[in-house]
Amino acid sequence: MNDKFQAWIEKLKSITHLFTHKKTVKSARITYQVFWNLLLLTITVVILGGAFAGGVGAGYFASLVKDEPVRSYDSMKKDIYNYTETSDLYFSDNVYLGKLRTDLEREEVKIDQVSDFLVKAVIATEDEYFYTHKGVVPKAVFRALFQEVTNASIQSGGSTLTQQLIKNQILTNEVSFERKANEILLALRLEKFFSKKEILEAYLNVSTFGRNSSGKNIAGVQAAAKGIFGKNASELTLPQAAFIAGLPQSPFGYTPFTREGTVKNNLEPGLTRMKTVLKRMYDGGHITETQYAEAAAYDITKDFIPAGDNPLEKYPYLSFEIEKRAIEVLTNVLAKNDGFEENDLKEDENLFYKYKTLAKQNLRQNGYEIHTTINKDIYDVFQVVKNNYPNYGPDKPEQKQDPETGEMINVMEPVEVGAMLIENKTGKIISFVGGRDHNKQELNHATSAVRQNGSTMKPLLVYAPAIELGKASPGTPLPDVALRLEPSISRPWPNNYDKRYSGITSARFALKKSYNVPAVKLYKDILDQQPAKYLEKMGFTSLKSDDYTNLSTSIGSLKNGVTVEENTNAFGTFANEGKFIDAYMIEKIVDKNGKTIYQHEVKPVDVFKPQTAFLTLDMMRDVIKSGTAQGINSKLKFRADWAGKTGTGHDFHDAWFVATNPSVTFGIWTGYDTPKSLNNGGMSYSQRTNNLWAELLNAAYDIKPELISPAESFPVPTGIVKRSFCAVSGLLPSAACSQAGLVVSDYFNAENVPTKQDDSLIAGNYVQIGDKKYLALDSTPAEFSQQGVILNPDFIKQMVGNSFNNYSQLIPKMDRWSKILVPNDKMVDNGKRPDGVTLSLSGNNLIWSPPADNDIVGYRVYHNGSKVGSIISGSSLSFSASIGSYYITAVDIAGNESGPSNKVDVGVTVTPDPDPAPAPDPTPAPQ
Repeated sequence: MNDKFQAWIEKLKSITHLFTHKKTVKSARITYQVFWNLLLLTITVVILGGAFAGGVGAGYFASLVKDEPVRSYDSMKKDIYNYTETSDLYFSDNVYLGKLRTDLEREEVKIDQVSDFLVKAVIATEDEYFYTHKGVVPKAVFRALFQEVTNASIQSGGSTLTQQLIKNQILTNEVSFERKANEILLALRLEKFFSKKEILEAYLNVSTFGRNSSGKNIAGVQAAAKGIFGKNASELTLPQAAFIAGLPQSPFGYTPFTREGTVKNNLEPGLTRMKTVLKRMYDGGHITETQYAEAAAYDITKDFIPAGDNPLEKYPYLSFEIEKRAIEVLTNVLAKNDGFEENDLKEDENLFYKYKTLAKQNLRQNGYEIHTTINKDIYDVFQVVKNNYPNYGPDKPEQKQDPETGEMINVMEPVEVGAMLIENKTGKIISFVGGRDHNKQELNHATSAVRQNGSTMKPLLVYAPAIELGKASPGTPLPDVALRLEPSISRPWPNNYDKRYSGITSARFALKKSYNVPAVKLYKDILDQQPAKYLEKMGFTSLKSDDYTNLSTSIGSLKNGVTVEENTNAFGTFANEGKFIDAYMIEKIVDKNGKTIYQHEVKPVDVFKPQTAFLTLDMMRDVIKSGTAQGINSKLKFRADWAGKTGTGHDFHDAWFVATNPSVTFGIWTGYDTPKSLNNGGMSYSQRTNNLWAELLNAAYDIKPELISPAESFPVPTGIVKRSFCAVSGLLPSAACSQAGLVVSDYFNAENVPTKQDDSLIAGNYVQIGDKKYLALDSTPAEFSQQGVILNPDFIKQMVGNSFNNYSQLIPKMDRWSKILVPNDKMVDNGKRPDGVTLSLSGNNLIWSPPADNDIVGYRVYHNGSKVGSIISGSSLSFSASIGSYYITAVDIAGNESGPSNKVDVGVTVTPDPDPAPAPDPTPAPQ
């Protein structure tokens, strides 16, 4: 034991000596110092490396955001709240129509008007730390950065709602570190400027949510709530809110609707996403377990609304027309706000283009309310009537180029229609018909199709201007004969539609019957006073230089033409006592703050005197009472004081009827898009057009009778008088005119009542030969001539010029004109004695037939050798005889008398011959 203990002591001394030995101690000290220095160096390197890395990172971050400007509060507010909000369209009386055509439909909403379920669903799904972070969540950023650098298969994302708002409203969707760095910087800045409530409200208004039930792209929770569930965002239930909150992650993957507006066949992705949102709401403590279970089990598909009415689909002609006009209005508004006038835009094409572009952008981004003048009920019924009308006429073939193959192919073109209803005193466009089918023809035939307006031009360009200039009145006599009014044409021009002439006729009658020759003649007489200036005042915009000089303009043959709107609008001038009130459709435009930025103002333009307007109206009343539109009243279910005019384009290419009453003006056009004749047998083209005009008005009357059928008539202005005048010259009646029975009366402007006496007629004698009258010669027996009147040769030249010689064409085929002759109604004596006649007896009546001579003016009757009667040619060739012996002679225009006819004894007994000769054998001898 002692030996072992001693041995152990010796070992311990040996070990102690080892540690106390100078060399050993020196070696240990050196080793410790090296280890310690290495540890300090490592710690120093780590600290310096971290600092360096941080500096490098900070420097890199600074380099990424060096080009990002320092944005002010106002700048960021403008960007964040710059929602692309779709404008709303309205019928009259604040009746909602729909959204303006746009690629993205959006409707702004305040966060206080959003369901609390939806707010919580968005927070739980998109940003659970929204109320605690300062714009970014560092942990999420580093996680996302690590996943990006390592190209991890799972990308959890690192954007807060604030960052997403920055990305949507200020930056782009570009995937880059630079964009991400700017996003972080701006998110931190945004959180300093804006409250959480403001940021969340902006986010809810800018996020995209797929498609609505019309198939349109939508953004903002209000548009999503309305477009998917048909309710406001404030009314959403928990499952509905969860469904909408899940959409922004993949809007078009989760949306329930297709581009066509139908419900998708596979809704599972969206339903699964809804349940994910509900689970996150439950996990985040936003809803209870019971709420979670009930909402997760709810069948959300039954809440999807059916395919909605896209205004572009239901009202294509109207939607496009409102958009076009709203852009025009807003272009001028924006330019005016910058100090420019409308004329500045007309003179500077670049300036106009600039403001038109801005107007288009603002209309789609600023959420305006566009209020129109269109009455919804009347517009709807117009479409029903035109769709069901059976008598347009047949489709006709037309060769057109195939847009795909370039080959010429035959297509069938239908008869198209355009119609326009305008309120006179305001110019409001109450309704219109743009065409048969927008899917087949997008051209709006009421507002944009330019066509020749035929005879509807006559009251506008000829009769009203002539009355205004003191060159005509309703009773003014005009020549309707075969004149050559256009020297460049070798034949008589123009022609009347019936290829006949009516002689001297009044302006009133010429308009009523739509004769062309009187209208062109009157127009030619006033052409040097530029009557087309009246068309300019009445809103005609497509006139060309030739239209101011061509005589054919007076009968509607224009270089380009006019629209239904322009033509109809112009007729309203007469109803407005000579003042033109421009038709309009945009009543007002209101911004999203409720401020009216545009309100239409009625600005009447003086065109005609009230007296001119009334006289023209009164002439056009006859068109409907007994003229080319006389069947209209029998087609209407109501009565009103109508005045109007029909019209036919060249070669029957266009059919028109425009009429006005004290309340409204309604015009219609029918024709083929590629001009071709409307004549096809059966019902006439004018009757088909007029009947449709009446059917449309009857339908409008059922909806708004007080507008369509006013109780009052057109007022008679002061200065209108009724006076008698000679129908031949339009001057004060002369004795000759009175004798001829040609004194008539009509209305005048008191300033233009005739003051000169008629000198168009000369007293004279005439004879009747057959059915024609000739001037009596000096030698013509007075017993066979009648007293009449002759057209003064000077008057004829004044009316028709020196080159017209067919004077007899001037005399109308009317009874009251039967005693009027023209200077060349002469017959020259042929120097021959007339042939005699053969006389016979029928009872007590002597009868005979006229001889072959063509100059017989009468017959003399002789009784027992004495003349007892004279029979004028053209009368009944018979004479009631008494007892005695009679014979007849014929007398020609020169007074030459034929030899006596055979004698006829009346009431005389003849003694029979006692030995009469035998009667001849009736049987012929053989040959």
